[in-house]
Amino acid sequence: MDGLLVIDKPADITSHDVVSGARRILKERRIGHTGTLDPFATGVLLVLVGKATRLAQFLSGTDKEYDAIIRLGYATDTGDRTGTPIRGPHTSSPTGWSKDAIEKALASLRGWIDQIPPMYSAKKIGGKKLYELARRGEAIEREPVHVCIHEFEAIRPDGQLMKNNQDGTFDFHVHVVCSAGTYVRTLAEDFGKRLSVGAHLAELRRTRVGDFTVTNAVTLEQLKTSFSEEALGTILLRPSAALSRLPFVHLMDDDVRRARHGMEVNVGETAWSDGEKVKMCDVNDHLIAIGDYDAATRRLHPSVVLA
Repeated sequence: MDGLLVIDKPADITSHDVVSGARRILKERRIGHTGTLDPFATGVLLVLVGKATRLAQFLSGTDKEYDAIIRLGYATDTGDRTGTPIRGPHTSSPTGWSKDAIEKALASLRGWIDQIPPMYSAKKIGGKKLYELARRGEAIEREPVHVCIHEFEAIRPDGQLMKNNQDGTFDFHVHVVCSAGTYVRTLAEDFGKRLSVGAHLAELRRTRVGDFTVTNAVTLEQLKTSFSEEALGTILLRPSAALSRLPFVHLMDDDVRRARHGMEVNVGETAWSDGEKVKMCDVNDHLIAIGDYDAATRRLHPSVVLA
């Protein structure tokens, strides 16, 4: 039972809860996820099963895609709807929020930008998770993180650019495509600052991680049904599918045995660059290892062995 599951995480449970649920359903101890989603958020969570857990390092750096609602009117101490309001909801108005002003605010946050990781996050500094410090009322200085916002666009689900909630707040729907390590909560707060208004993230749904989209995701209940009906093979992707963007090579039996023992394999002349990661598969496309290509010797050195 080795492979990748694309889970559609529901709201109000943690990413760790999803992993625990998958362990109970599959009766498999070796399960982990890549790319934590906040409890209030929903959408794509990649779950690795069995020996495929060794591939987490290759999936954590992929681009991600989100649909979100930014609520303008007040900020919160967490940057999202779960936090305590920092300002009253009636301290601002949409005066000056013209279409041009909104587009200017969006454009200023596209491309490569620096973000300060929020205190309420799982990022570790000095071996301690920031949210643990924040819950104790501690705040420490954080170094900015360089991230890339590929797309930051307004969505008009009902034809309106802004939805007036009739309580002094306004909801702004956005679509975000960003590099790994981006905090959409921080993006929401920074967008509000551009418009001189407090803002926080009201809703967040991750629709894509790398090549895996929410349209191909399954719920934990669907996972349970598939497992009970012995149809897990319809949703558990092969380990090789988890790394579809990597180049690959098919090995003959002797080289398969060498790769399984972590021994280098001759591959001859290729178009790969020195140090490039390559999938090492058998003739049936089963992933044996991930190798590092040595251009000088034209060999692959297995760095992660699955089989």
